[in-house]
Amino acid sequence: MAVSRRRFLQVGSLGASLTLGDYLRLASAQGSVDNGRSAVLVFLGGGPAHQDTFDMKPNAPAEYRGQFRPIRTSVSGVEICEHLPKLASCADQYAVIRGISHSLADHGLGTRYLMTGNLPTPVVDYPMYGSVVSKEFPAAEDLPSFVSIERPVEGPGYLGAEYGPLSTGEKPRYGQPFRVRGITLDGSMTIERYRSRRRLVEDLDTAFAAYETLDETVRSLDRFSEQAYQIISSPKARNAFDLTREEDREVDRFGRHEFGQSMLLTTRLIESGVRFVTVLLEGWDTHQDNFGQLGRQLLPDLDQSLTAMLERLGQRGRLDSTAILVTGEFGRTPKVNKNAGRDHWARAMCSLMAGGSVRGGQVIGETDGKAEGPVGSGFTPDDLAATFFQNIGIDPATEYNANVGRPITLVRDGSPIHDLLS
Repeated sequence: MAVSRRRFLQVGSLGASLTLGDYLRLASAQGSVDNGRSAVLVFLGGGPAHQDTFDMKPNAPAEYRGQFRPIRTSVSGVEICEHLPKLASCADQYAVIRGISHSLADHGLGTRYLMTGNLPTPVVDYPMYGSVVSKEFPAAEDLPSFVSIERPVEGPGYLGAEYGPLSTGEKPRYGQPFRVRGITLDGSMTIERYRSRRRLVEDLDTAFAAYETLDETVRSLDRFSEQAYQIISSPKARNAFDLTREEDREVDRFGRHEFGQSMLLTTRLIESGVRFVTVLLEGWDTHQDNFGQLGRQLLPDLDQSLTAMLERLGQRGRLDSTAILVTGEFGRTPKVNKNAGRDHWARAMCSLMAGGSVRGGQVIGETDGKAEGPVGSGFTPDDLAATFFQNIGIDPATEYNANVGRPITLVRDGSPIHDLLS
């Protein structure tokens, strides 16, 4: 298990008698033993319509079932939307979770809930998934542990800013030099020139040598500066972000659109050793023209690029070591509105999981005939988070000390979904 200097010092501050061996046994007892896995969160911002993607209701009245037809998948008895033919052909590689339900039909609150696995509260600021992974399982020194392509979805919460993501600042675009937090990866700034600038900064920062005693915000800024240096000075990190190294056939497989390039970058980062990547596909808030927006671009892009990632990770032997979650913040209303759209609906939604210990080729959970709500008790975002963390190798019952005067359980109310993981 990887043990950071910072974490050892924090644990050591609990008492002089706590040895490294004691710490390792404590961490092992909590279940956060590094199994070498990385993780990807594909966030479908805006709230995709579950009944027009992976939970179709072809027998519902027309005003509920919408305009799309279901198609068969490679798994007997499982059907998904006709605009997802590539995902239909590899349905054995992922599991669909239907009947996820909550009550926060607001983008901000719903996103916070789905990104942390804990019901938002003004008392506790919960960390997003990648921040937890960054704390528990840091990457190699010459790689960022947690990358968020374009921008972070949520924050590191009570873990502190130092566990926030390295955000690229923009999405990669085919044929254009890619920038990471203002650093162009096209050779316009030489490594030696950047090293000279960095040496000057180091000379000015000698007064801050006691790094462990710095304010949290200052520490995080120092870490981001360090990561920026590592990206352009380490061949391993620089190569991971360099999409020009990909052959045209791989670029075409993922797609030359922004999401395709983002998913290709995500895959390269995972292959290089980054531990967690968040990638966004937004635009699912389809109050109007739901079927046009989904059919023209959103579903085809998702279909092409997600399938490409699953295929490539599988072909290169990385799927078993990469936990993948695909989710939005809620579903859409069962009944189509007068603008041919669907509105916010949190009482039913669906998500996908793949990789790691996920048993692919199955559907877990069910919604009623109009996709209005789960059959039975359904699942919560807490359950989804507990399952995702367990698949990564982090015990969802892990406790952290936060600034509220008491230990905080990582996922307080959720339990891993039965039969989803092997």
